[in-house]
Amino acid sequence: MSNSSPTATTSQAIQDYAKAVYVLGHDREGLVTNGEVATRLGIAPATATTMLRKLAELGLAEYVPYKGVELSPAGERVALEVIRHHRLIEAFLAETLGMPPDRVHAEAEVLEHYISEDLEKLIAAKLGEPSHDPHGNPIPGPDLEAP
Repeated sequence: MSNSSPTATTSQAIQDYAKAVYVLGHDREGLVTNGEVATRLGIAPATATTMLRKLAELGLAEYVPYKGVELSPAGERVALEVIRHHRLIEAFLAETLGMPPDRVHAEAEVLEHYISEDLEKLIAAKLGEPSHDPHGNPIPGPDLEAP
């Protein structure tokens, strides 16, 4: 089984932070503040600051003290990989297993960190490489280009 994806080498917390920064900063210019990340993840601002500094140390983000953070290209790939997993899982649970759309998000939040690249490919193939999840959100392609 291939595990050479960004998610195979990064912790669940790092994946969650990268995803949060990506989602918060995706449709706007400028840095994402520590407070925005803390609110999105339901954590204390000081905890967010510590992890955002760690993302910067790992080369996944550019962190500017007292200003905020933006993802590096490597950090964006981590975020897009997790988002791809999440949205493919949502589509699979809804379309293949018939899970109600209001339940797929919570399940995908847990599973997104644990599927292999091989399983990701099988799910995508089974669903015909879908472009959107059950909520209408675009699914990043296998090339991890932003949708």
